[in-house]
Amino acid sequence: MASTTFSGPVTSTNGFIGNLTGNVTGNISGNIAGTGSVTHATTAAINATGTATAAQVATGYITSTSASPTTITLPTGTALGAALGAVRGTVFDLYIDNTAGASAVTVAVNTNAVLSSAAVDTAGSFGDLTIAAGATGIARFTLMFASATAYTFTRTA
Repeated sequence: MASTTFSGPVTSTNGFIGNLTGNVTGNISGNIAGTGSVTHATTAAINATGTATAAQVATGYITSTSASPTTITLPTGTALGAALGAVRGTVFDLYIDNTAGASAVTVAVNTNAVLSSAAVDTAGSFGDLTIAAGATGIARFTLMFASATAYTFTRTA
């Protein structure tokens, strides 16, 4: 098949098949396989203890530059599920970047969000909810939705 270039949004009623290359921004749903990188066009800054909004988490990338210890409580499963358009089986990665922070950031789950069994069983790795400040202060968490309103939470990097 020949290569086709589009200059605007592309929609398919039957999905896409093949390789995806280049930069991807925006919301993506469906099955994606392959290698590459994702650029978060929008990020959210949280520099004080509090509950993150669903919109902040939906960016997929939260930064913190706080000089004080900060706890970020995730939104409820209902609020985040609605913001992401989640259904059973939706998987979402959330990055928290504390490389410019001067103190640790801790993540807390909220109503209809639970730590996965991997996080509970191996608290020192998959269940590590504290992100150090400085050069090593970046973490990836994976949220897996069991329904449109409930998810499990696991540290995956």
